[in-house]
Amino acid sequence: MKVMQLAAPGGFENLKLADLPAPSAPAAGEIQVRIHASSLNYHDLGVVRRPGAAADGRIPMADGAGVVTAVGAGVSEFSVGDAVVSTFFPQWLSGRKVPSDFQLVPGDGVDGFARELVNLPATSFTHAPKGWSHAEAATLTTAGLTAWRALVVDGGIQAGDTVLVLGTGGVSIFALQMAKSMGAQVIATTSSHAKAEQLKALGADVVINYQDTPEWGDAVLAATGGRGADIVVEVGGPGTLPQSIRACAVGGHIALIGVLTGIAGAVPTLELMRKQQTLKGLIVGSREQQQDMVRALENFGWKPVIDSRYPLEKMVDAFTHQAAGKHFGKICLEY
Repeated sequence: MKVMQLAAPGGFENLKLADLPAPSAPAAGEIQVRIHASSLNYHDLGVVRRPGAAADGRIPMADGAGVVTAVGAGVSEFSVGDAVVSTFFPQWLSGRKVPSDFQLVPGDGVDGFARELVNLPATSFTHAPKGWSHAEAATLTTAGLTAWRALVVDGGIQAGDTVLVLGTGGVSIFALQMAKSMGAQVIATTSSHAKAEQLKALGADVVINYQDTPEWGDAVLAATGGRGADIVVEVGGPGTLPQSIRACAVGGHIALIGVLTGIAGAVPTLELMRKQQTLKGLIVGSREQQQDMVRALENFGWKPVIDSRYPLEKMVDAFTHQAAGKHFGKICLEY
């Protein structure tokens, strides 16, 4: 089977296509899945590009979607032919005992889905939404579930809320689409006039260019009559958090997801406290939350926005495109 492997010490130049033996029949409790698609996340980019981030020979990619080709003894949830999608934290099935490291995350602490065939415990997958392609389903493992948890699980979104999304990456676009489906108003930020039009086409009610308007927190307040956003999907990190706090409503919720502007920085704690906001970090979600999300997505009339598609052997080109930051939505691998 075709596999992409990352040789130590990492870097694009050390991503190589290999031919490895296909796995045998799945053991008890396992399913065998023919993987047909994956999608790129900044987590995957960091693993591949950061020196020493992964073990020698690691198979990258946290997201995987495909078809069940064999079922081990004792598995009743899946049948041969089912379309499935992987989970980010295979050990986190449900509950509040959240993982705090990436030791068991596919493509990071263990081998991921940049391969054609895999045997894993059945609990490492959920059903994919009915009628979705493998590439569309592959966007859910990381980006889709992150947006779902930010809005629904942690944010408690309600119809009539205002949601602020930053930029045009996978999580932000998912959050825009989900929030609009749930009856919310959406304000989005971007630095691109062309992307602003794309955001409006997806339903964004207000788009703010953060290069033209560096104090975009005030612009959000102005657009909401001084109230602010009920939920902020904060993917930037320390460089954008002060403006997100400014933009967020009194009693609002800020879902802290990304580190695009760094891993540490100053926080205007007085404003956060005075406005009695909730600032909560999150990393993706549980298998149960993914199952809830899939059921909801089957009732919505939209599909994920896929910017571009690459074959498995062109993974370096896909990551190069991602690193350039010009994409809108998700970048996928299909194989």
